Amino acid sequence: MDDPRKTILNQNKRRRLVLFPVPLQGHINPMIQLAQILHVRGFDVSIIHTKYNSPNLSRYPQFTVHIIPDGLSETEVSTSDITLFLKRLNTNCAGPFYDCLADLLSRDTENPPVALVTDSIWHFTQAVADSFNLPRIVLRATSVCSFLIFAALPLLQEKGYLDNIDSRKEELVVELPPLKLKDIPESHRVPTFSIGPFHKSFPASSSSLLTQDRSCISWLDAQAPKSVLYVSFGSLATMDQRQMNEVVWGLADSMQPFLWVVRPGLVRGSGWLEMLPDEFLATTRDRGYIVKWAPQQEVLSHPAIGGFWTHGGWNSILESICEGAAIICSPMFGDQMVNSRYVSDVWRVGMKLEKGLERGEIESVIKKLMRGREGEEMRERIMCLKEKVDGCLGFGGSSYNSLDSLVRLVSSFGSPPDYTISTLSSVS
Repeated sequence: MDDPRKTILNQNKRRRLVLFPVPLQGHINPMIQLAQILHVRGFDVSIIHTKYNSPNLSRYPQFTVHIIPDGLSETEVSTSDITLFLKRLNTNCAGPFYDCLADLLSRDTENPPVALVTDSIWHFTQAVADSFNLPRIVLRATSVCSFLIFAALPLLQEKGYLDNIDSRKEELVVELPPLKLKDIPESHRVPTFSIGPFHKSFPASSSSLLTQDRSCISWLDAQAPKSVLYVSFGSLATMDQRQMNEVVWGLADSMQPFLWVVRPGLVRGSGWLEMLPDEFLATTRDRGYIVKWAPQQEVLSHPAIGGFWTHGGWNSILESICEGAAIICSPMFGDQMVNSRYVSDVWRVGMKLEKGLERGEIESVIKKLMRGREGEEMRERIMCLKEKVDGCLGFGGSSYNSLDSLVRLVSSFGSPPDYTISTLSSVS
């Protein structure tokens, strides 16, 4: 009997997709990984990318790449206001994106694009897709739980459950326990394909915007199994010096070996190590290692890693689950609040710092996670989740089957079907 996958592959050989990632580390990686997955499945792939943060796509000769102007000033590029940045990016890129897509459609008449795949943050791309009568598929690099929360916001607001009175921030949200009011984002039926985690098929290292310091792997090689706490707050999060001091002394007082990614600019207005007190550096010299950026997936899979202190971004949470590393969460914005609550209260594979960044709580939580019975139980539970992820990706698993369904849907485009707007989620 013929393999139906080979039939689909043959049908897709001349179907071209246009992918448009948001130019931020946590959004570029999933989109490039998705491009690789779709290319392996037989699709031709074109990538439209802003001039800002354009990765070295020469590493992917199988794709055609088109760079568009984004009109960002130096001030806008360096702003810490991510909402303002994304708003300006959407405003500036609408025209150039339209022109680039129009050019692609007019020039490549033998193999024109049959669909767009855009990040959910590109708000204007649906109008552009409609103007060219192209289906648009949306990639959300978030968890299903946070996606459902966003979808439920209008109804919760209508029922009066989202009162923003500060005195009620600790109350549970009616109909959505264990979420608290403070966990709900303050900013606000399509087919959905849960086809991740992408990084298990294609690692993100090749599309990293930051230079990875691999010397930390040699340092980890010299550490005892499960003894090191890996600390990284992602590529966007920032804090002030007071918050940094709480992190510094909570980490030092825990007496736990650590590998810490201290990104230049992590403290607003600072350079690099000058944001760290000399006394801290001297005190922790024998048990700590600090880098500007690390090969995170390789770090999390290292036998020396016993836990991961993260900002709670979905890519980091998913990578931690896939490698069986228990989690400490310090959420800062967006879906991180919901992700962190699921880590601590639903899956119970980690802990959330409920007081924000306070050195006493930091010290206590690190000790519990790394040396307490609670931490051992969390590591056992996260290993169970890891096994479930592996099952999702294997033959007949939910991610495996969802990818097949996505490929069949996209394969129907171009023959003028009833175009359907679809949503992808990079979660198993």
